[in-house]
Amino acid sequence: MSARLSSNSRRVTLALWLLDVLVMLAAVAIAEQLRFLNQPEGLQTFLEAGAWRTLLLPALVTLAMACFGLYETHVRHDRWDLFLRLSLSFAFAGVALVVAYYLVPMLYIGRGILLMSMGFGFLGVLALRMAAREFSHSDVFKRRVLVLGAGRNASLINSAMRRKADRRAFSVLGFVELPNQECLVPRDQVLGGQGDLLDLARRCGAHEIVVAPDERRGGLPMEQMLACAQHGIQVTDLTSFFEREAGTVRLGVVDPSWLVFSGGFDHSLPRRLSKRFFDIVAATLLLAVAWPVMLLVAVAIWMEGGGPVLYWQTRVGLGGEPFNLVKFRSMRTDAEKDGVARWASQDDDRSTRLGKFLRKTRLDELPQLFNVIRGHMSFVGPRPERPQFVDMLNQEIRFYTVRHSVKPGLTGWAQLRYPYGASVRDAEEKLMFDLFYVKNHGFVFDLMILLQTVEVVLFGRGAR
Repeated sequence: MSARLSSNSRRVTLALWLLDVLVMLAAVAIAEQLRFLNQPEGLQTFLEAGAWRTLLLPALVTLAMACFGLYETHVRHDRWDLFLRLSLSFAFAGVALVVAYYLVPMLYIGRGILLMSMGFGFLGVLALRMAAREFSHSDVFKRRVLVLGAGRNASLINSAMRRKADRRAFSVLGFVELPNQECLVPRDQVLGGQGDLLDLARRCGAHEIVVAPDERRGGLPMEQMLACAQHGIQVTDLTSFFEREAGTVRLGVVDPSWLVFSGGFDHSLPRRLSKRFFDIVAATLLLAVAWPVMLLVAVAIWMEGGGPVLYWQTRVGLGGEPFNLVKFRSMRTDAEKDGVARWASQDDDRSTRLGKFLRKTRLDELPQLFNVIRGHMSFVGPRPERPQFVDMLNQEIRFYTVRHSVKPGLTGWAQLRYPYGASVRDAEEKLMFDLFYVKNHGFVFDLMILLQTVEVVLFGRGAR
């Protein structure tokens, strides 16, 4: 993913993936032993024929698990949600394995070994993930964070990251009140007084100090912060902390200098070429698979009430330039007969009966694949807005124009992390995720978003 994401989160994700692979390989090994329990010659023949064939099974299973969000460190799944996602992952991986064996028969490992491997693997991965859930409750494996500041900015950690899922990678030891700055966090969370910061951090066993003052000028103990850094205690500003741990650029605390000097915004020629290649390949492959569905949708729209099947709408793209976005029509032809642009709302009465289903399943957006191929859009990026809304949001929301520094996308980081937006407040919340993507986009990040979009579509999150 992105270099700005928590290194601890990346380590957790990599560790989970490696453990899942090991569990699946162990399941295959057990299945092989049981299949050839009294046939040592058969086992030897199977192994000599190519034990490497067994690698396909953990590869496809973990890929399916990624599609269903089981490697997303920012999301905490309850037991039933975990069971459902894992069941769907193994079901989809099973179908993919059958297709792979049909296309490349030399990969086939045998029906008995396949069924037992999938069964043992499912139980093993489920047990592993349940154990991981229990371990995640413990603070032993989390970064111990001391917050320098106790005012409005510092209190955002309590208000915006209050859930257990938000704090999977860190625990807050307490807040250090700064002189001449208001204290807004609960008093029982305030540590120390005006003593030595290094001594306090050592006594608390802090791994990191998050600098979160309301006023920086003359209000920070710079020499004490430097002493902490010299003794191996990481010092991080609040904006970078939110970017790393929450996957957002927090608008209330960010300033232009941080955006300028914090890195990111990769628009190099290799990145532009790789992104365009990714867009063309992904859109072409999806079109090759989805065209029968698109044909059925077009016929269904026409049969429901006649009228146009497709709907063109002006949206704002790269650099603020307008382009015509194409969708399957999901609303009545008189949805905006007065010419006034409106956001879609929950259970919008302008939607047709079929249109509600199309919007819920995102099938109405399939024609936008042609926008991607033509270069108006990317496969992954901020969702394009209408010019009327952009003009308003530019006036209402700070840094809103920054999202137009990349092409808009069919799917994006904000679509994965925040439900459908239908107000200025929603647009502001989504912008925090869009800015994170704009700063940190890369090939691996795009691929991860694309895989997790499968989860969004199947579970219907964020659609209206």
